[in-house]
Amino acid sequence: MIRALVFDFDGLILDTETPLIDAWAALHESAGLAYARADAHRIVGHVDVAFDPWTAFGPAADRAALESEHRRLSRELTARQSILPGVLACLEAARARGLKLAIASNSSHEHVDRHLTRLGLRAFFDLTGCREDVTAGKPAPDLYYWVIRKLGVAPAEAIAFEDSTAGTLAACAAGLWTVAVPNPSTHHHDHSAAHLVLASLADRSLAQLLERFSAADPPEA
Repeated sequence: MIRALVFDFDGLILDTETPLIDAWAALHESAGLAYARADAHRIVGHVDVAFDPWTAFGPAADRAALESEHRRLSRELTARQSILPGVLACLEAARARGLKLAIASNSSHEHVDRHLTRLGLRAFFDLTGCREDVTAGKPAPDLYYWVIRKLGVAPAEAIAFEDSTAGTLAACAAGLWTVAVPNPSTHHHDHSAAHLVLASLADRSLAQLLERFSAADPPEA
């Protein structure tokens, strides 16, 4: 029996990843410098991955100014993004069924809570788990262990929704049913560990997902 749904945030509820990469690309373009998006794509969904977005600007570049402008531009681009397809319907259906709802995100509480409030989604969630809550972020399963323990459910009683390789591996390692929903920045990721891959959360109703996973044997962690 499924008792809880656990959602990643960036790239799953709101596409904050594409604006982040678009902002880097725009700053390189305005400076007349080449930019390889693939370099940025490899950090999506991860924490503590070494990545220097300003290498092309040279050692004399004012990195503080570049970071400030990047934050401004990426926030501006993110503010134009809508909630991703199928998310709201899934949340509403889950609430109607009395399921527990949580966030498991590698991002900070400040980032996630601010966007959930702005989007009018914060009241849906019983719990928000972020990178400050555990020692190791995804792809380690620690965040999912933390969320499941706080919700008071067994891993096999929860479905995780992820968009990245790191998130998919974390949820599967923790023993949750895992649905991968890639976005434009993660469509090239390896989602083979997921129990189901969807192009969009609008592709399946919550009733269909519950029927699929409730009738199956528990996933192996």
